[in-house]
Amino acid sequence: MDESVESAASDSCSDGESVNLSVLNWEQVQRLDTILTGSIPIHGRWSFPTLEVKPRDIVKVVRSRMEEKRIHVREVRLNGSAASYVLHEDSGLGWKDLDLIFCAELKGEMEFQIVKDIVLDSLLDFLPEGVNKEKITPMTLKEAYVQKMVKVCNDSDRWSLISLSNNRGKNVELKFVDSLRRQFEFSVDSFQIRLDSLLLFYECSEHPMAATFHPTILGESVYGDFPTALDHLRKRLICTRRPEEIRGGGLMKYCHLLVRGFAQPLTQR
Repeated sequence: MDESVESAASDSCSDGESVNLSVLNWEQVQRLDTILTGSIPIHGRWSFPTLEVKPRDIVKVVRSRMEEKRIHVREVRLNGSAASYVLHEDSGLGWKDLDLIFCAELKGEMEFQIVKDIVLDSLLDFLPEGVNKEKITPMTLKEAYVQKMVKVCNDSDRWSLISLSNNRGKNVELKFVDSLRRQFEFSVDSFQIRLDSLLLFYECSEHPMAATFHPTILGESVYGDFPTALDHLRKRLICTRRPEEIRGGGLMKYCHLLVRGFAQPLTQR
């Protein structure tokens, strides 16, 4: 996993240079719309019912309640394999977990706790009609529907993750990021799609989207060079930068890419 020579991107949720960005075409917008408006089941443990959740709906509920609690959300992004799938349908990766990033101001422990409470409370909105919600506690919801929770709070990283269970491998992962030093492992998983313009369209437009009538949606590569990263995705190439910074599942991701037919460029072998 040698380091590539491509230029670096900004490792934050702030705006990048134009080389990092690309406007989605109509086909890409359609794939994104299908993901955001489609229903994803959140499977409950024991006898708890399955929740049918549309990503656009849970983003709306969580974001509005964060703002009510005075936690400002700068923007919401789609990340990971779903973003890669939107940009290039035939990448060979498909998409698994649905990674949604809320770029927000998380100043301390209180904000992390508020966000956790908001997500768990939001699940009540998606319970089927007829379910008695009064006796369901946040702890019960956590045990029934949450696959995992992660919180990182140090000098360079301040973020949390709440993963909602899906038995088919499509967990809904809500990530709340104040700062994050490294947001990707390889160029092909470095894509983020800025959702705010589409979310606003859902709220305000009286007409459906069409090839000649849809919002401008930006994709970004935090790898640092959007055209190059997209070319890697199309050609199934494994490239990265500063590989010594990759932590955790980097080797597993590398092996996963190899199994899926990806390879290092000839110049790096």
